[in-house]
Amino acid sequence: MPQTQEFSGKDIDTAIKNACKKLTLSKNELKYDVISEGTSGIFGIVGRKDARIRVALPDIETQAEKELEGIRSIVDEAFGEETRLEDTRKPEVKPEKKVKPFEEPEAVDVSKEAISLGIEALQKMADLITDDAKITSGTEADRLTLSIEGGNSGILIGRKGQTLDALQFLTDKIINRKSEARVRVKVDIEGYMETRKSNLKHLAYKMADKAKKTGRPATINQMSAQDRRIVHLALKDDNLVRTQSMGDGYYRRLVIFPKKKNSFRGKRRAKK
Repeated sequence: MPQTQEFSGKDIDTAIKNACKKLTLSKNELKYDVISEGTSGIFGIVGRKDARIRVALPDIETQAEKELEGIRSIVDEAFGEETRLEDTRKPEVKPEKKVKPFEEPEAVDVSKEAISLGIEALQKMADLITDDAKITSGTEADRLTLSIEGGNSGILIGRKGQTLDALQFLTDKIINRKSEARVRVKVDIEGYMETRKSNLKHLAYKMADKAKKTGRPATINQMSAQDRRIVHLALKDDNLVRTQSMGDGYYRRLVIFPKKKNSFRGKRRAKK
């Protein structure tokens, strides 16, 4: 059974407007039943009752799919008609064990053109998802931070941050497709990224302790490339564990392996 929510207003039209504003839906998208048409009362004051409607809430997955349809058109425009959002989730070819992903390249100042392109692209995508969103920017060496202020932050962030991940991924690709030097792009909404980073570090330490205590690998499922990087960096100085991304696609799992404790002792005994 679909979930429902009740809305009220001085009349049915007002109740509908209140529901549309709260749920960020158009009147045509709203599915509702009238509970009460309300009464005006005596002289419009005594005994007046608001009109009430019961609205069927949209399915989260279906709503997210509608929102991403608009984003896909921007991808097509930026990369060509045959490029789709699904194509961005191809498996990474190089194994992460042999690659050094955490070596920082030489910093190059972000150009004004890259900033303008990023703001324009992100603003277009945000406008397709919600109203009244505004993009602000900040730079530090080769890093560009784009912040979304206003609008419906819950919809912009999405389930487990997936919509925000998509916005950042696409903005990064659009900017760097036309940029001569590599620009590191970060998209944030109301400090969500910092909160998520802190939570991921806490999770990384917790799972590493579990791996060390049990002597067995600990797995964190369905992580974006950015989230995996945060965990990799959090544990890179822990000599008792190693991390490795496994699986296919953009959302892969990250495995924390405990290192063998007897390898060094065995070598010392062999010398004796």
